[in-house]
Amino acid sequence: MSKERDLLLDKYSSRVFKNRKSHITQLEFGENGDEITANTRAIPGIITARGCCYAGCKGVVVGPVKDSVVITHGPIGCAFYSWGTRRNKAKPSYEGEPNFVPYSFCTDMRASDIVFGGEKKLEEGIDEIMELFHPKCIFICSTCPIGLIGDDVQAVARRVEEKYGITAIGYSCEGYKGVSQSAGHHIANNGLMRYVIGKGEEAPKGKYSVNILGEYNIGGDGWEQERILKKIGYEVVSVFTGDGSYETLKNSHLADLNLVMCHRSINYIAEMMKTKYGVDWLKVNFIGVGATSKSLRMMAKYFNDPELTKRTEEVIAEELAEINEDMEYYKSKLKGKTAGIFVGGSRSHHYQMLLRDFGMETTIAGYEFAHRDDYEGRDVIPQIKADADSKNIEEISVERAVGYDDRYSVEELTSLRNQGVELDTYNGMIKDMKEGYMVVDDYNMFETDQLIEEYKPDIFFSGIKDKYAIQHGGVVSRQMHSYDYSGPYAGFRGAVNFGRDVTMSLYTNAWSLVKPPWKTMPMLEGTLGGAG
Repeated sequence: MSKERDLLLDKYSSRVFKNRKSHITQLEFGENGDEITANTRAIPGIITARGCCYAGCKGVVVGPVKDSVVITHGPIGCAFYSWGTRRNKAKPSYEGEPNFVPYSFCTDMRASDIVFGGEKKLEEGIDEIMELFHPKCIFICSTCPIGLIGDDVQAVARRVEEKYGITAIGYSCEGYKGVSQSAGHHIANNGLMRYVIGKGEEAPKGKYSVNILGEYNIGGDGWEQERILKKIGYEVVSVFTGDGSYETLKNSHLADLNLVMCHRSINYIAEMMKTKYGVDWLKVNFIGVGATSKSLRMMAKYFNDPELTKRTEEVIAEELAEINEDMEYYKSKLKGKTAGIFVGGSRSHHYQMLLRDFGMETTIAGYEFAHRDDYEGRDVIPQIKADADSKNIEEISVERAVGYDDRYSVEELTSLRNQGVELDTYNGMIKDMKEGYMVVDDYNMFETDQLIEEYKPDIFFSGIKDKYAIQHGGVVSRQMHSYDYSGPYAGFRGAVNFGRDVTMSLYTNAWSLVKPPWKTMPMLEGTLGGAG
């Protein structure tokens, strides 16, 4: 059964083999389950696709908050890399609402600043920001040199709050913390929970209200989800954090239900809001026609209102009627094709559902920065032992706030779960894959090349770091961190956009017509010296 896995691992030295063998599993679904190692250090020297802690905090979670200034305290290269590369779309929700997403703010730390310290420069930069932009909230995100020289960004944030009467949050999210960007998600979640969530008092006006957690509005995905939810009758209080705002995040604790899209980046907030405010969370997937329909029906079951259920079915029927012809056309072009997916968050799981809508199977998949529960489901969390790297990330605890009660009793929640409502849980990616398929954690370029050679997928979905290397190898690739400037791909209409783009890619496969030079000629030449 594990033939392809064995062939892949056989190419490694004994030292690398020992590390990588537990990160790669070929699914068997035996009695002992398919276990995988995750959230451990990548091997030095291997070209991993992971990002850093700063990228997870600034680049993923707090960067898309549109009415807040996010200032990078560090060298300009870090700020530039994290600026505008993910296409977190945002627009003002009302006339006069600020939108700072197009801007990149940075202290531009130079060699002399590293020697003498940068707190004064940071405060001067914030003074300039306040004079020009007047934000109500400032996030300060540290990069590696800041942790090394000891600048206290939390102390700076407190001084800024006292001076200007705004919310300022210092994030010690230096890139070297943790083993990947996952550490940055955790740090960002802690800050939002401590200083933002629960600070507002504006209650929802609608009968049923939700937050969307772990949705970053790449290509407008969040807008498409909001369109569908509002059409049914839900009020979307806040989105964490694509097109989200400080003003709406403050009121998120007053929503009726949290919808979790990207489990890894936001499950900390979902859990803490459940504990502190009694807000249940539901693992949803709005990527794919079948997945979207399933998520909407679970939501209707949760609220248990016949009128809401009726409206949900009406909207699903209307949306399906609108896209049916296009979906059938693209399915006729894509059915039977295979894919590989290696991206972050829950996308490697979500997009498998959308590919199946078109009759495609994902034979190889993995995450850049997942934990075991993202693969195997939250049932394995008690078995996960925290290592030294994980212990570097602060775990904060919260208690039930006065005046907030659970919506349902334990018995009622159990009944809902028995009806298929996936409350406060996540079953992971592996359970939705098939026997013989390959799952790889923290993949690298060598493994990607070998897996493509063994499985020969028709298309490979990846990130920007590896997209072009894959295409040079003759396999078309679409990168899922910015959708190659297309989208949205969420919801019913998004599925059609995705089908169109994949069909276009497969049937205009220029890269398969080009042979890279290393396939036909040696890249290195030399002579063997003899004894003299």
